[in-house]
Amino acid sequence: MTTLIYDGTFEGLLTAVFEIYERKLIHVKMLKGEWRSSALFEDVIKVITDQTKSRRVLKGLKERLSTEGVQRVYVAHLSEIDNCEQTLIGYIRHAFDSDRNIEEDYGNKFVLKLSEIVQMVRRERHRMEAFVRFQKLSDGTFYATVDPDFNVLPLLIKHFKDRYADQKWIIYDLKRKYGIYYDLNTVEYMEIDFSRSNQGGKASIHCEDKGIYQHLWKNYFNSVNIPARKNMKLHLRHIPHRYWKHLTEKI
Repeated sequence: MTTLIYDGTFEGLLTAVFEIYERKLIHVKMLKGEWRSSALFEDVIKVITDQTKSRRVLKGLKERLSTEGVQRVYVAHLSEIDNCEQTLIGYIRHAFDSDRNIEEDYGNKFVLKLSEIVQMVRRERHRMEAFVRFQKLSDGTFYATVDPDFNVLPLLIKHFKDRYADQKWIIYDLKRKYGIYYDLNTVEYMEIDFSRSNQGGKASIHCEDKGIYQHLWKNYFNSVNIPARKNMKLHLRHIPHRYWKHLTEKI
């Protein structure tokens, strides 16, 4: 068994696939981060992310999978689920080693597992698209915090760029400590120093209109609510309690 250590990036994963084929490795285990084991006789390879190698693997995937199929590999990688790398490596190797498209080969355990992971990640993305609540900062930028189960921020870019194309905004992932910032032209990844902030990631430079935006959200929520048809069990199914702390109408 050979253990490959990579940096956790998608490009790093693809570089690891290149190393597997170049070295003709059969039984492999993928780990993310730094290797600290001092066990003897351990065959460990530290994968150095290489853009040329990763592009070659990506090109090969595009020749064997549909555009949607390649996108599903990327989406599954964003899940950050334990042992997800093993599923991804198994899926990619199956794609390369097969003489046909394997995207609907659900008899294969890696294809089936990847499909389940993609479904979970996309469900989380849809929830974030619905549950993000912006508040206006003093410089006119709209700011929102999230802490999704999966790393879905990259999947939110198109939706929010299309929907809020005429205003600057930031969506910050508190769990992963990075955000996406739209400046009316492009979207960039960013980090924020919260040393001068308060309330667990809520910036202390809110606009004076903050209360107005909260009031509008709460009024909207109350206006569409029908007390006689209140069903908390159904409500929690659609809006799990873990998201409430980011919903203005729940504050």
